[in-house]
Amino acid sequence: MFFSPRLCRGLFVIGQNMFTNFEQIYAELRGRGTRKRMVAAWGVDSHTVAAAGKAVELGLADVTLVGDEAMIAAACKEEGIDISRFTIVHNPSELPSVAQAVQMIRDGEGDFLMKGLCSTDKFLRAILNKETGLLPPKGTLTHCTTLEIPCYHKLLFVGDVAVIPAPDLKQKQIIMECLVKTAKAVGVEKPKVAIIAATEQVLPSQPASLEAALLSKMVDRGQIKGCIADGPLALDVAIDMESVQIKGLVSPVAGDADCLLFPNIESGNVFYKANSKLVQGVRQAGILVGAKVPCVLSSRADSIDTKLNSIAIAAMSVK
Repeated sequence: MFFSPRLCRGLFVIGQNMFTNFEQIYAELRGRGTRKRMVAAWGVDSHTVAAAGKAVELGLADVTLVGDEAMIAAACKEEGIDISRFTIVHNPSELPSVAQAVQMIRDGEGDFLMKGLCSTDKFLRAILNKETGLLPPKGTLTHCTTLEIPCYHKLLFVGDVAVIPAPDLKQKQIIMECLVKTAKAVGVEKPKVAIIAATEQVLPSQPASLEAALLSKMVDRGQIKGCIADGPLALDVAIDMESVQIKGLVSPVAGDADCLLFPNIESGNVFYKANSKLVQGVRQAGILVGAKVPCVLSSRADSIDTKLNSIAIAAMSVK
């Protein structure tokens, strides 16, 4: 008889400190006593204000909103939120407010950054600025998505769906290390990384399968530390034990992956959006990893729940 994660969560042994949903992460942050400090860049829209207000209410973080005070006040009124929940830093213009928020992080006035209503390119330019930004010398910025999928038995950490379009081998190593870092911050002691390709076979005609095999061997030899990895793995065997058993695959990762490393932005983005639009009850979060602090990066159109989840993952990821 075949068993699948989508059929029976109870068959999988979950570590004592591992969180399997966002509500557990909320509870962990509430129980820590001290809150991390979030700075929202151009945090003037109702969605950002609502998510930030909920974060304060739930005890996930203390929040500073940088932006036009009148716009923030209007957003608070629209959402029925007492503006006194926040520290307000008035800056009437979008670009200067983003730069000011980044500078506040540099000055130690916040533990992590959040994108408000500003566009992604302006937010990224401020982070990547060589003189005034948040990227360490020779650093690489990548995006980590966290998914709570009702048909999977634990949280999934996925990359890169938003920042690095066609990662080379070195960039894939960095993405992988950032996925592992985020998973560890959320209680996964030794994350299992599935390096995704179209097939489990190593085929010279498919470069993604060759690089997956190289990355897997780099983990085996200790060049990449702190995780268990296997690849190439097709998506079905990475996350579905029934498929693993049907194919007769022997793997320490297959069917039980914590992290999915996709070969390029197209495949990762399609996976992310297919889940967000087609899977009922899915919850998600998105942060930038690789800067001096975690940075919440969600779409301006993302739900309040997604932004709140992203705040929680960022707060957990603060050193």
